[in-house]
Amino acid sequence: MKPGLMIAAAVAATLAATAHAAPADSYRARTTADLVAVCGTASGDKDYATAIAFCHGVLAGAYNYYDLTTLGNKRFVCPPDPAPKRAQVAAEFVAWAKARPQYMDAHGIDTLFRFAAEKYPCR
Repeated sequence: MKPGLMIAAAVAATLAATAHAAPADSYRARTTADLVAVCGTASGDKDYATAIAFCHGVLAGAYNYYDLTTLGNKRFVCPPDPAPKRAQVAAEFVAWAKARPQYMDAHGIDTLFRFAAEKYPCR
């Protein structure tokens, strides 16, 4: 199996397993509002660990797919070295998205990459 397919399969399995930890409709990433709600779960919330694990899985999976499938001259997101921690990216994404309510109905991953392109542009 190709490395990209292996990673995609692993992410899908992880997300499926995580999604069963709570009601099916609790964790989504269809819209920006969905992703912001999950990634913005308060640390005192009883479902915090599950929500943040789901959020980080979505962020890592989306970026890893981009990283494996986007050639150098087509890249528009270039994080610094060392790369920021997932928790930092999640918190910055939530704050960024909340300041741009016009994206709340857009696809969550599309908005995630709008944020990433603005925060970590390729030079």
